[in-house]
Amino acid sequence: MGEGADAGGGEVDWEAERRRRRARFLRELAEARALRDRVQPRKAKAARLRHAMRMRTFRW
Repeated sequence: MGEGADAGGGEVDWEAERRRRRARFLRELAEARALRDRVQPRKAKAARLRHAMRMRTFRW
């Protein structure tokens, strides 16, 4: 029974690590997008407009 408790603790650790890695990835992705928007404003504007159009035509 003691082994099951250890495995449960390891599982929680693994989930926390996965959440940390995901948060870091999302932060870096947002940073990269912001950099791209600053470097290529025309492309960024076109991408925003395309995204807005997709969202308008999307059916919930």
